Amino acid sequence: MDTSTNQDLILINGHFHTMDKAQPKASAVLIRNGKFVEVGATADVLRHQNEQSRVIDLKNHTVIPGLNDSHIHLIRGGLNYNLELRWEGVPSVADALTMLRNQADRTPQPQWVRVVGGWTEFQFAEKRMPTLDEINKAAPETPVFLLHLYDRALLNRAALKAVGYTKDTPNPPGGEIQRDAKGNPTGMLIARPNALILYATLAKGPTLPLSHQINSTRQFMRELNRLGVTSVIDAGGGFQNYPDDYQVVERLAKDRQLTVRIAYNLFTQNKGAELEDFQRWTQLVTPGQGDDFYRHNGAGEMLVFSAADFEDFVEPRPDLADDMEQQLEEVVRHLVENRWPFRLHATYNESISRMLDVFEKVNKDTPFNGLRWLFDHAETITEKNIERVRALGGGIAIQHRMAFQGEYFVRRYGQQAAQNTPPVAKMLEMGVPVGGGTDATRVASHNPWTALYWLVSGKTVGGMPLYLDKDCLPRDTALELWTAGSAWFSGETDKKGRIKAGQLADLVVLSADFFTVPEEEIKGIESVLTVVDGKVVYAADDFSTHGPTPIPVIPEWSPVTMYPGHARVHPQLNCLPHQCAGSCGVHGHSHDVARRSNMPVSDHNSFWGVLGCSCFAF
Repeated sequence: MDTSTNQDLILINGHFHTMDKAQPKASAVLIRNGKFVEVGATADVLRHQNEQSRVIDLKNHTVIPGLNDSHIHLIRGGLNYNLELRWEGVPSVADALTMLRNQADRTPQPQWVRVVGGWTEFQFAEKRMPTLDEINKAAPETPVFLLHLYDRALLNRAALKAVGYTKDTPNPPGGEIQRDAKGNPTGMLIARPNALILYATLAKGPTLPLSHQINSTRQFMRELNRLGVTSVIDAGGGFQNYPDDYQVVERLAKDRQLTVRIAYNLFTQNKGAELEDFQRWTQLVTPGQGDDFYRHNGAGEMLVFSAADFEDFVEPRPDLADDMEQQLEEVVRHLVENRWPFRLHATYNESISRMLDVFEKVNKDTPFNGLRWLFDHAETITEKNIERVRALGGGIAIQHRMAFQGEYFVRRYGQQAAQNTPPVAKMLEMGVPVGGGTDATRVASHNPWTALYWLVSGKTVGGMPLYLDKDCLPRDTALELWTAGSAWFSGETDKKGRIKAGQLADLVVLSADFFTVPEEEIKGIESVLTVVDGKVVYAADDFSTHGPTPIPVIPEWSPVTMYPGHARVHPQLNCLPHQCAGSCGVHGHSHDVARRSNMPVSDHNSFWGVLGCSCFAF
C-alpha cells in the first residue's frame, strides 16, 4: 500500500467502539503518520483540523478496530484466489450449479474450475451436496475439482482424465479413490483420514503466472478489506515452501502494496526432515524480522508430520504415531533454544495431552520463560489441559471450523460432546490468551462475520445450535478475540487491536451495527470504509468516493470477475415461506419443512433427491 502521504485523516460523527477499557466509546479520531493521535469527541478532534486535513463524516456508522485473523492461509490462498470459484454463502445447490456451469463455459483449456473449501452442504436449502451426475452435466468438458471440508473431493470426468486417475491407479496411504462396480474411479476422493490425497490432486492443476499471482493476491486482500480484515497471521500450509512461494507477498511488501498486515509462520514441508527445515530457517530469518506490514512470526502450524492431528469428523479420531513424541521433542527443543515462537495444529484432547507432555519435558531443561507459543484449533481440549497450557504461558487460537463441521461432529460424538467444541468461554475464564480466526481457505470461509456469528449465536452455518447459551459469547467479548485478542499471537498487543492513541491506525466502518442487529444479520455485515495505516484501502456505498479504484482482475476469465468473493448474505431470504415455481409430489407447497430438515448425508453415495422431491429444481 502506498503510504507516501502524511496528510492527517480525521474521522468524525461515528459510533466508535474502541476496545480500550480506559475510553470505550468515542465519536471521532485523528490519524497522523499511520497512528491514532487523538480519540474522543468530534468537537475536540476537529480542533486539530488544518488546510491539509482530510475529514470524513461517518454519518453515525458503527466503527470498530480492524479485524485480525489469527489463523488464515492468506499467502497460499492469494496465489490461487483468482483461480477459484467460491460457494461461500451461496444459498442453494441450484445456485451453486448455475455458478459452476457459467464458469465452466468461461474457463479456457487446460484450466480447471475449482471450488476449494469454505462451503458445506448444510448451508444449502436442499441440505445436500451436488451429485457427481449434476457436476458432470454442468461441466461436461472442463475439469472440475470441488473440495468439501477435509473429508472428500468431487471430480468430474474431465478432471479425472486431467489428473490421470484410472482403474489402475492405486489408493494412496490414508486416502481412497472411490470406484464403481467395474473398478473405475467415480470422481469421489475420500480422506481416510489423511487429506493428502485431496491436496495432492488439487496440486496437479495448472497455476497462474507470476504477474497473475500478484493480481490474485491483491484481489484476495481487497476481499478481506471488504469484510473488515486489516491484519492476519499466516499459518503456512501444505505445498507452501519458504522462501520460494513467498516471492509474491514479499514483492507486494517491498512495493508497499499490501493492504493487510501479515505476520507469517513457517510450516515444514518435508516429512522425516522437519528438524532440518527449522535448522535451516533459524539461520535465514529471525522472529519479528520485517516491519509492521510484513514480519516473521515463528514456526508452525506444522512442526512434525507425525503430530498431524486431522480433523475429519466423518472418520474416527486418528491415533498419532508412536514416535511422535521423539520427533516433536527434537523440533521444539531446537525452537526453544533459538527463542522461536511456535504454533501447533491440534484438534483432539488426546493428542494435546501427548503434545503437552513433550512441551513440559522440554521446559524442564530449557525453560520457555515467556516464549510465545500456542495450539491451533483445540476443539476438544479439556479444562485440565487448558490449565497446562496456561502454566506454560501458551495461548489458543480458535476458528469457526465447527460452524462448517458441527453436524458431522454431532453425528459421530453426540450433541452433548459438541457443547464444548472448543470451550472458548472456559479458556477465557481460566485466563489463557485466545485469538479468533477462520483457518481459511480450504475448510471454513474467510468471512470473519461468519465466525463472529458462530461465537455469538452458537450455531452452524446450517442453523444447527451447538452450544448452550452460557457458552456463547457476548458480542463485545467475541469482537475482543478478533482484535486485541489476536494481537497477542504475533506479539503486537501494544500496537494493534484497539482504537487508542499510539496504536496503529487500522479501523473498520460497518454497514450495520454489530452490537444491536439481530443475530442472523451478523452474517451479512460488511465494511463500508476500511482504513489501514491511516489510509483508506476500501470504500463502498455512501463512502465509495473516498476509496481507491479497484484494480482489474486478471485473467479476464477468472471466477472473481463474475463472483467476487463471499456471496452477499441476505438473512431475510431464510424466512420466506415459499421460493419455488410450484408444488412437488413429496411436500406440496410446504417447502420450508423440507429446507429445515436434517436429512442424513454421511453416505457418500446418497443424496437428498432420492426422495423424489423437485422442490429445489428452480
